[in-house]
Amino acid sequence: MSVFTPVSVEEAEALLGHHTLGVLEKLEGIAQGVENTNYFLTTTTGEYVLTVFEKIPRADLPFYLNLMDHLAQREFACPQPIVRDDGGFLSEVKGKPACIVTRLPGAPRMHPGLEDCAKVGAILAQLHVTALDYDAGLANWRGQAWRESFAETLATRVSRAEAGLIDTENRYQAIHDDTVLPKGVIHGDLFRDNILWSDAGAGGVIDFYFACDDALVYDIAITVNDWCTTPEATLDHARAHALLAGYDKARPLTGLERELWPVMLRRAALRTWLGRLGYNHFPQASEITIPKDHLFSQRLLEHHIRHAHEIEDTLA
Repeated sequence: MSVFTPVSVEEAEALLGHHTLGVLEKLEGIAQGVENTNYFLTTTTGEYVLTVFEKIPRADLPFYLNLMDHLAQREFACPQPIVRDDGGFLSEVKGKPACIVTRLPGAPRMHPGLEDCAKVGAILAQLHVTALDYDAGLANWRGQAWRESFAETLATRVSRAEAGLIDTENRYQAIHDDTVLPKGVIHGDLFRDNILWSDAGAGGVIDFYFACDDALVYDIAITVNDWCTTPEATLDHARAHALLAGYDKARPLTGLERELWPVMLRRAALRTWLGRLGYNHFPQASEITIPKDHLFSQRLLEHHIRHAHEIEDTLA
């Protein structure tokens, strides 16, 4: 979340005119994230989040908004899109698609312990299970084709050593068949700042704009790579084991998922590294933004490559 498109009080009030949400009391830009423009909206009826979509194709937006609505209606804790007076979710701000969703209470836990990670595993499993009957689909645009093509785009911007590591890992990933893995809707970005914890300890999931159809175990790997790593970019086996155990209670992993677990951790680290290299070398102009550390993701990938056999122990 960032502010790339400034929204004035007048523009926010005009947008609210298409909803039954009361009168605007406060409009505040949000700095976290790197994809969309986000504002906190406080009105006389409550607290909401306004998102202006900067890059997501308009045709893909119904997948994300309907997914959040699907989950929220089934009591999964996530933002719920607010219906406009015309019955849709999408509005427009400065020629860009936009929406308003409910604002979840709470704050991220940036230094999670074992209990936190076990809860995250359970939350992710609940998401996967609850989305099984969601009747829309969207291919992962950051899949193999993107990883390989974006590596070519970055080739003149990164060092020879970085380019070599990316190329080697892309070739390694290409030889592993993930079509045998259970597929479904994944969150795709369940990092620590995308779960908000209430005072009662309940976790609510935000930022669904990387969601897509992919291997469910890949989503677990993306999550473990953020929640269960050390500042030195190594895997914390105790936290990883706790998260996987929490997940396994609701949806036990298959034998093939366990077999490809080290591959998925590497794939997740590669995708995050490539994405953060992109934000670093091809930044969007914004009024407010907080960049993320691409070197951490590189070191984490190198760690996973060196310690593949130890990684298997997290599944024990």
